[in-house]
Amino acid sequence: MPKLTGKRILLGITGGIAAYKAAELVRLLCKAGADVQVVMTEAAGRFITPMTLQALSGRPVRQGLFDPAYEAAMSHIELARWADLILIAPATADFLAHLAHGLANDLLSTLCLASEAPIALAPAMNQRMWLNQATVDNADVLVKRGILLWGPAAGEQACGESGPGRMVEPEGLLGSTVEFLSGGVLAGLRMLLTAGPTREPIDPVRFVGNRSSGKMGFALAKAFVLAGARVELVSGPVSLPTPSRVNRIDVETALDMEQAVMERVAECDIFVGCAAVADYRPEIMVEQKIKKSDERLALQLIRNPDIISQVAALPEAPFSVGFAAETEEPETYAEQKRQAKRLDMIAANLVGAASGGFERDENALTVLWDGGRCDLPMAEKEALAERLVGLIAEHYEKKYSAENS
Repeated sequence: MPKLTGKRILLGITGGIAAYKAAELVRLLCKAGADVQVVMTEAAGRFITPMTLQALSGRPVRQGLFDPAYEAAMSHIELARWADLILIAPATADFLAHLAHGLANDLLSTLCLASEAPIALAPAMNQRMWLNQATVDNADVLVKRGILLWGPAAGEQACGESGPGRMVEPEGLLGSTVEFLSGGVLAGLRMLLTAGPTREPIDPVRFVGNRSSGKMGFALAKAFVLAGARVELVSGPVSLPTPSRVNRIDVETALDMEQAVMERVAECDIFVGCAAVADYRPEIMVEQKIKKSDERLALQLIRNPDIISQVAALPEAPFSVGFAAETEEPETYAEQKRQAKRLDMIAANLVGAASGGFERDENALTVLWDGGRCDLPMAEKEALAERLVGLIAEHYEKKYSAENS
């Protein structure tokens, strides 16, 4: 059976010389079983004709945002919902800039804004344009939003120069498409993840909480999506954008987080408790703001529920991964926590002044499991998250393969 049978790919073509390669890409995608809908920008039509692409795809090529034959029924919204993947090849520097800044002045850019489908870009431009700081910044913005960059390749260019900027060849783009749409190492698995801090109210304007930016948890959510999992993210109060294709549930307190997790945990295969849940909360929340008067103020605190312990103790518990942020001896305390809570894995890291402070973009982890460990050295949190997800996938497979054998 062809590898892309039943997959719907919206192929966007923008105005660069590499547009001529789109004909071969359409042919390869269709041969692999995909249903391909071509959408061209006006400039793309200067390099390759819609008739060629229509003959290869078997579908009318879409070009205009204001085409009365289609837009009477808001067809661009229907197209945005139709696609399993939006692949832009070639993607010019101009189109990258449009997408990075949220512009929607043609059909293709409008579809990209209106769709929840993953978007992959195959950049193609002069090497000086690719290396220009404006393009570098735009590419960084797009990657942080979860958009995939497939390329560019390096080599000789139509302008006579040589360097990075060539569109990846159609065969390479077909391979990336097959790999992406066939799912990652966690394809089809259901993932539940907590991130960020919790805030436990003292009065209407003050709270007890933990220091956490949520960056590691959000990086993990993104990495799980890229590994093929369906991800639900229960997040405490943070100022971070929701990763693409993640269902986010916002909560405030530990009790809120407990409720959100326990309502969903029966439907998940893997649970990761990355949130910095406050261990204690004020026994009584004062109805009105406490006035500053006495020299001392006593707060009576009571214990918050241990969410990850509850999850791991379920009769049919998911594969459970915890985090341990420690100011000293992180490995020792993390292993004690892993055993006490009966976790499958735990990731330990050093926090506080000794590690350079909170809310950094980098981290280092020591990952522990029964009879084993792995040190993940200091790296950007997104790169670290990808490595941790790989470890989780490996040990999840080992556990359930052993149970089913």
